[in-house]
Parts: sequence; C-alpha cells; structure tokens
Amino acid sequence: MLRTITVGLDGSRESGAAAEWAAREAELRELPLKIVHVWEPVPEPMAQTPLLGAETQQHWTERIPRRAAEGIGLRHPGLEVIREQLSGHPGDVLGEAAKSAEMLVLGSRGLSGIGGFMVGSVGLSAVAHAARPVVLVRAPEVAADEHEPDPAGLPSAATPFLPVVLGLDVEHPDETLIEFAFGAAGCRATSLRVVHGWNPPPYYAYGMPANPALHEALSLADAEALAGVLRPWRKRYPDVEVIEESRYGSAAVHVVDAAREASLVVVGRRVRRSPFGAHIGPVTHAVLHHSTAPVAVVPHG
Repeated sequence: MLRTITVGLDGSRESGAAAEWAAREAELRELPLKIVHVWEPVPEPMAQTPLLGAETQQHWTERIPRRAAEGIGLRHPGLEVIREQLSGHPGDVLGEAAKSAEMLVLGSRGLSGIGGFMVGSVGLSAVAHAARPVVLVRAPEVAADEHEPDPAGLPSAATPFLPVVLGLDVEHPDETLIEFAFGAAGCRATSLRVVHGWNPPPYYAYGMPANPALHEALSLADAEALAGVLRPWRKRYPDVEVIEESRYGSAAVHVVDAAREASLVVVGRRVRRSPFGAHIGPVTHAVLHHSTAPVAVVPHG
C-alpha cells in the first residue's frame, strides 16, 4: 500500500501551517498528501441545539478539509490530495491514521515566551503513541524559514535548505532514527548535522578536582564513538554531507541550539511497554517544547 504524508487539520492557524509543511514534504518525497479532519462528537442534547444542529455540524466538518484541499491544490499543482473525515477523540484517531502514513504532521500552538513550541494534549498524545514518525510544526512556520537567506540576506524559499539536525544517543543508536534523518537530508539535498551531548560518568563528576587532560580524553573517546556509529551510514548515503558534533553538557540544550539554523530537527522516542503508559523521554520532550524548527519524533525499539 502506498503511504501518504498525513496531516491532522482542525481549521486553526497552526494546523494550516502544518498542512502547508506537509504539502511541501509530500512533494519532496513524491507521495500523496492526506488531509484528515477529526470531528469530536458533542453530547446529544448539545447536538440538537439550533447552533449545533446536524446540518451545521456536517457543513463545518465538510467545509474545513474541502477548503484546505482546494487551497493546497492551487499552491501545489500536480500534488495528489486526499481528504478524509473521521470522528472520535482526535489523539486516538490521528494515532490510528498514522499507521498507514509515511509520517503524521500536526501543528503546535506557536511560540512560547522562551521561544519554542506550546505542544497541546493532542500533539503530545500522538507523539507518545503513534507507530510512525510524527512531525510538529509551529504556527508561524513558512517555507522560507527552512532555507538559507538569499544573497541580500532576505528570507527565500528558492535558496538551499538549511541542515537537518539529528539528536543522537551514541550509547543506544537506532537504525530507524538514523535512516529517517539521512533520508530527510537526502531529499532536501542538504547536510546532516548530528549532535550528541555527553557527560562524564558520576564517579568522575563528583568529588574530583578539575582535570583538563581527563576531560579531553573523554571528549575524544565520545567523538570517536559518534564517528563509529555514523561511518556505515556515510557509505550508505555518500551524497549527504555529515557534520558531527560531540559536545559536553546537556543533549537537549545542544539540539535546541542547533535547531535555530535547521530546516528540520529529528529526535527519537524509545517505544516502551509500561503499565504507566507511553513516555516521550526528557531530551525529546525538551526539544519539542523549545525548538524553533519543525521537529520529527521517530519511534524506535
């Protein structure tokens, strides 16, 4: 079955930005775009009120995806656009829709006071439970944001893409995550910036005086470990320039910092079977809330 780039649409500004991003991604990957509009049923007494009658509900649930598809068709001629209307709880329905998608794209509520995402409950639920990659796109995102400035320093969608940033755990590298990042960089014809944050083991960090030689040795060992993980992928994707960055300190801080000059940030979510439910992980959670570039969360084993 041919996969699609699937976007959740609710008529809001942020979901509109997500739909535009999804359309551009579908063109890059030469895949159809599927627009999914989820209608959450209201209680029966409310549904029968004059303002929420059956005809009004049907009108709005049909109007939102239809108008979105028409607009995308005008801006992206030649792109195959599929519309689908579903009912139920948005987080559950979108998670189910992601199973047949190459990726699920959702909008965030724009920028918070410290310059990052305000991720709603639907987005967090989809990220935590979807079996396929989920991309969150902030409300003001436009195509030019993902490209280098033109020679005059002005935003432009006609210039090369900014790098794709991958936040990588060297101790537990996963092929699914790395392959997604290389593929994203390849279809954008841009470089892949791989960022890894490291800290000394606890028995080095506590109760010992500063030791520059030891710090340098640990830094070199971590850089070599990162290079070793990426070596076979460089051979597999020879056309993708790889920039390796092994940095001391918080991985989340370094990835968020790199996101300021990125077209896309890629992070992972380890799939855990836990009686307490799904978990996103502290680094991915921090990147989701503070990245200024679209973030792809890739589930892996």
